[in-house]
Amino acid sequence: MPKKVSVLLPFLCLLLLSGCSGQPRQKDEKPVITVTIEPLRYFTEAIAGEHFRVISMVPKGNSPETYDPTPMQLMELTHSKAYFRVGYIGFERSWIDKLADNAPHLQFFNLSDGVELIFDGGHAHPSDSESALYYDATAPDRPVEGVEPHIWNSTENAQTISANILRALCTIDKSHRDEYITRYNKLSEQIEQTDSLIKARLSAPDADRAFMIYHPALSYFARDYGLKQIAIEEGGKEPSPAHLRALIDSCHAEKVRVVFVQPEFDKRNAELITRQTGTHIVDINPLDYDWKGQMLKVAGALSGH
Repeated sequence: MPKKVSVLLPFLCLLLLSGCSGQPRQKDEKPVITVTIEPLRYFTEAIAGEHFRVISMVPKGNSPETYDPTPMQLMELTHSKAYFRVGYIGFERSWIDKLADNAPHLQFFNLSDGVELIFDGGHAHPSDSESALYYDATAPDRPVEGVEPHIWNSTENAQTISANILRALCTIDKSHRDEYITRYNKLSEQIEQTDSLIKARLSAPDADRAFMIYHPALSYFARDYGLKQIAIEEGGKEPSPAHLRALIDSCHAEKVRVVFVQPEFDKRNAELITRQTGTHIVDINPLDYDWKGQMLKVAGALSGH
């Protein structure tokens, strides 16, 4: 009996390994689209419907600026039909070439195409039209230094992102084009409704016109609605004592009442500021799948509702 076990064990291990490797999937299993973050999964699923399974590379609770994919994720990526990227987020800048090398068959689509980007200093430029929606991961990337990457936190940009997703889906699956268009139109209406609700809340006489946030993820939101965003981070790092003093002064000068904090960041500096200024912390998650809920939560906090 021991000899039989010793013979069978390597065979069983081989079977287990083959089940985890890049073997062909069952014919009735949906094709896969991979996206970088959960908000992109929300938009993609809204348009793709039941025709694709959509997975995110950056799991819930992780920062897309610093996340490294697991070996299992890299293996799973080989089963994807396409990759939808944000455009400029840190994870993509570090990993996009490696992802392309790991899955050379993969089609990459840049969802930032057509977005009017914000750069350091606040000036904006339209996304380089030469990049096109279809992204060649093997070509030299265009300059990305200084680009504010959080493009999805904007109803205006959400419309552009959704249109890019529609174009991508129609490129990789022409057979369901009409259905994708119908679902896209429905999503577009929902985004318009979200925009109207945000405008209604921010039009209240006592609504805030400035806010503080730990990591500056709401730059495009602020631009959409004429608000001022004040970041606690200093060059992507913890603020110095002098910067903290300046932030406290800014809170008073700009009549800030809300300090937004994301779950992946330490609250201690935000709590110090609130104690000194009488402001209050509001927890938000701009990386959440519930894009609409998060957008309305921000607007509600600024309007006092």
